[in-house]
Amino acid sequence: MLTMRLRTLATAMLLFLVWTLTSFQKKPPFDLKASIARGRESYVTYCLSCHMDQGEGIEGIYPPLAKADYLMADKERAVRQIIFGARGEMVVNGKTYNTEMTGFDLTDQEVSDLVNYIRNSFGNKGGAITPEQVNAIRKK
Repeated sequence: MLTMRLRTLATAMLLFLVWTLTSFQKKPPFDLKASIARGRESYVTYCLSCHMDQGEGIEGIYPPLAKADYLMADKERAVRQIIFGARGEMVVNGKTYNTEMTGFDLTDQEVSDLVNYIRNSFGNKGGAITPEQVNAIRKK
């Protein structure tokens, strides 16, 4: 009986030690290149039909994403518009657009990847958006 208790205690201590060591391990750094590559697939699925293959949009109807001042000015707004959609006037590269955009039911990872693809393609150069940042924006 004592041996059984010692084994149980030893097992519990070992599990605690393993949990402690793994919970404090460093999370791997965010891989922007991998995120951009995954985002391309989401772009093709959700965005290409309106914003076109090169992000040029359709003048007067769908705003461009290529070298888009509006898109690059506020990355949180870009995240919100993918999640919740957009309506009302917006001025992109000096031209006014007023076509409603639907939001998309995507995971934080998918939104992160899509935003990273768009903000780093078509002549755009933007910093990374992580899934954790998307989650925080979603909760605002």
